[in-house]
Amino acid sequence: MGRIGDGDIHAAFVEFRAKESDKVCLPSTTPRNAPKLTLELNRQRAHLLECPAYLNAMKEHNPDNPILHEAVNGTPTQHHTPVKTPKKRDLDTMITGFQGSTSSAPHSFPIPKPSLERDFQMSVQLNPKISVGPGIWGQRNWVSFISGHWNGRWGKGTVVPGGQDSQLIAPDLSTHIDANYLLQTHDHPPAFVAVKTDGWRVGPREILEKLEDPSQIDEVDPKTYSFRVYIHMETGDTRYLHLNTGMWIGSGVRRGTEGTCTGFSSRYLD
Repeated sequence: MGRIGDGDIHAAFVEFRAKESDKVCLPSTTPRNAPKLTLELNRQRAHLLECPAYLNAMKEHNPDNPILHEAVNGTPTQHHTPVKTPKKRDLDTMITGFQGSTSSAPHSFPIPKPSLERDFQMSVQLNPKISVGPGIWGQRNWVSFISGHWNGRWGKGTVVPGGQDSQLIAPDLSTHIDANYLLQTHDHPPAFVAVKTDGWRVGPREILEKLEDPSQIDEVDPKTYSFRVYIHMETGDTRYLHLNTGMWIGSGVRRGTEGTCTGFSSRYLD
């Protein structure tokens, strides 16, 4: 049989082969006269889609063919390929949970929202800064720590002398903070906790200039600049192992020769 223009009709006549016992449902000849072709094919198509024996034969040969789904209550309908609508994956979807997950879990679970809780505070007496000089990344300053104290929900103690802050000053006077401390607890025997902070002190240029001037630093309102750091802790003492996996955000302030930092721990809400 030659190729017929209507793909669905051609599939019904050629691509699906009925069983020998079902050939009574197939047309014995195919019209080749063009004006009569459309009328004849429509009649044959309607007959085939209402013939149970022919439909069973089509299912047996190719159950996924769209012709099987084109007749509803014996009435042929035009087949349309459904258009998939992309899922909306915005912030609301992330919070409420994704639907249609391949996970075997019976329910979708929302992403927990982190919260910050005040956890500890540390104050340190500072030595005068030492200028290392301009480097390839900017002006480098070195500030060492004399001593200090700290207290929090999980203990209290002192800051061991000898820590330091390696500061990098950007052209706009923004200051990158890279500091290391060693905390000692008031336990007997004491525990030691290594603390590392990393962050930025930023703000208007005229405010940052005052923070570099010892005679004006006490006049600066902490709300006029931002002093924020990440805080990491490490210890091998079994009484404080939970600190190794903690997460903190610190807010700092300068007062004369003293630097104060308040650490806020991250918790997860149900």
